Amino acid sequence: MRNMFRSSISAVALLLAGLFLYTAHGAAQEMPTETKPGAYLAAGGGLSDYQIDYGQHVLGGVNVYVDLNATPRYGMEVEGRWLFVHQAANVHASTKLIGPRVKLFQFHGLTTYAKVLAGSGHFNFPYNYAVGNYFVIAPGAGMDIELHHKIILRVIDVEYQDWPQFTYGSLHPYGVSVGLGYRIF
Repeated sequence: MRNMFRSSISAVALLLAGLFLYTAHGAAQEMPTETKPGAYLAAGGGLSDYQIDYGQHVLGGVNVYVDLNATPRYGMEVEGRWLFVHQAANVHASTKLIGPRVKLFQFHGLTTYAKVLAGSGHFNFPYNYAVGNYFVIAPGAGMDIELHHKIILRVIDVEYQDWPQFTYGSLHPYGVSVGLGYRIF
């Protein structure tokens, strides 16, 4: 729990630093409607901190994501996450998810979004006694700040995962991620 608190504090610090950088570089005016990006592809990665709900472990790790927006508001997100930091008894998990993403609010480069992803989760049980692959559904939300027309700061990304077919009953990991992305086109 302490690690999740530290991650939340780090996310707020990154938000404030991003807002400072954003305003310091003269981004005080919004782009005219006809010049706003429509369809775009962005890729990025970052750090994650999750309460995995199995033995009350908090695991950290890395994530990568790709956002493909067909319109300025609606798109898809593909993400992979590998949680392996602070393992106890070699318990670790990873997910590979895909699903729709919608922008909720956009103002001066600040974007909030919601998403519902689904895919597969891989879980390594204590002392490598067993591994399992499970269906995962993960609603979430987050906030991005465009630092430059190509650089995106993922201030916070929050997910609540449901692994309904987990071996010992449903598993419900939840956590936060922060990171950087790059707009490809």
